[in-house]
Amino acid sequence: MKVIHTDAATRPRGHYSQGIVHGGTVWVSGQLALDPRNPDAPPPEGVAAQTRQALANVAAILEAAGSGLDRALQLTIYLSDIDGWGAVNEVYAGVFGDHRPARAVIPVGRLPRGFLVEIQAVGALSGDHEGGDHEG
Repeated sequence: MKVIHTDAATRPRGHYSQGIVHGGTVWVSGQLALDPRNPDAPPPEGVAAQTRQALANVAAILEAAGSGLDRALQLTIYLSDIDGWGAVNEVYAGVFGDHRPARAVIPVGRLPRGFLVEIQAVGALSGDHEGGDHEG
């Protein structure tokens, strides 16, 4: 088992890792729409912008592990308000195109610091990393 860390996504603010690689799979912790260059900035305006940034953070962690959005197996999307689902789905479809990972959308009522969306993911490692673990 290997811990993944990349400066291209925000540092964990609690007792967890950005991602863990084990058995040919990378498990990405829930990502908010934090800008890795300025993690103390307020959230971007609107659920669509927050979805784009959260997915960018997920992508950075997947890539640091030797995976990518094109190898995403499953995503869980936590929404502070289910009314934002249409905007989230539009951004999500634009990012993933024809690739359709398994997913769940869970309305949670409230996320920290006024964030509207949090996204966690599971991805397969690319072919050259499938036999073992990789630390980024």
